[in-house]
Amino acid sequence: MKTISDFKQGNLRQGNLSQGDLYHDYLPVVELTRGAITESVHLGSIAVVDADGRLLASYGNADTVTFLRSSAKPIQAISFVEDGGMEAFGFTEEELSLICASHHGTDDHAKTAASMQKKIGVSENDLLCGVHWPSDHATANAMLLHNEKPTPNRHNCSGKHTGMLANCRLHGFPIADYIQADHPLQQLILKVNCEMWNMPAEEVEIGIDGCSVPVFGISLYKAALGFARLCDPADLPERRADACRRITSAMTTYPRMIANDGSFDTELMRAGQGRLVCKAGAEGFRNIGIMPGVTGFSGRGIGIAMKILDGDQRGGITSLVAMEVLRQLGAISAGEMDQLKEFDTRPIKNWRGLEVGVIRPVFSLNMY
Repeated sequence: MKTISDFKQGNLRQGNLSQGDLYHDYLPVVELTRGAITESVHLGSIAVVDADGRLLASYGNADTVTFLRSSAKPIQAISFVEDGGMEAFGFTEEELSLICASHHGTDDHAKTAASMQKKIGVSENDLLCGVHWPSDHATANAMLLHNEKPTPNRHNCSGKHTGMLANCRLHGFPIADYIQADHPLQQLILKVNCEMWNMPAEEVEIGIDGCSVPVFGISLYKAALGFARLCDPADLPERRADACRRITSAMTTYPRMIANDGSFDTELMRAGQGRLVCKAGAEGFRNIGIMPGVTGFSGRGIGIAMKILDGDQRGGITSLVAMEVLRQLGAISAGEMDQLKEFDTRPIKNWRGLEVGVIRPVFSLNMY
């Protein structure tokens, strides 16, 4: 029988999940115990990169290629901001934060999206993101009680899609089929993203995201580099650097727009007080940015990209991994860790509230 030690030493070799093997790019990051036994293990890969492109730390394979999902939203917003979209439509920082968000569909989130749409002369019926119930349970329950059905503005990507429609209006692009990969808007977004990742567009794997827009597949190293440069754009052209600063300022000033009260992205940015930027993506992806000078590993901004192999449907694994990465990098204080303890190592309780085990990180970053 293979143990966690075997995983850590890389003794389980590469293969293909369809053949019943494990991808060799991933190693154990989190374990769940019951009594004295490890009952389950989650595998992941991590890359930590600074704005100069130096790989500062990793775990698993930093060259693992995966889809960024919604973690790409802050960088997808750059072209709109740098080309004057905020001024053209009178958008606020709070509205910019929603453009970068995977929000929970509360009344405030939906009203903010509607406010943006009014400013650009569109409606939620122009959104091509689809419809789902709000992930905020209180909002969903209230809607059920009032026999209210969800509409596109309740979708967690309605802010991004509204921002894309605004970007179309800004550049004179047609708003029909703005989600198609060959639409001039999506080509512009891909171009700017590739400039942030410092890679050619032909090397990006393109898929279709849950909200129907193109989704990008790149290495964890490149994803981390993009977030490092987002948080430390000193080497970028002035207009782009200003756009990056406005985006990170909006996200950290209005973190509730990014997700919701009680979510990891929102609470981490609140605790970080402008020093940390965080954006989750579906299927176990997460990007974190650290502002310059926060850690002793580099005077530059730092980006972190992580992927959990099994998808992390509820987000509790990537948040725990993120806490441990920030701890090992010295990017978070003891007081901030205490504020975020619900996302850290914690007991597992059964339905009667009895502690039956623990969920905890089991990795150490390789520092370079």
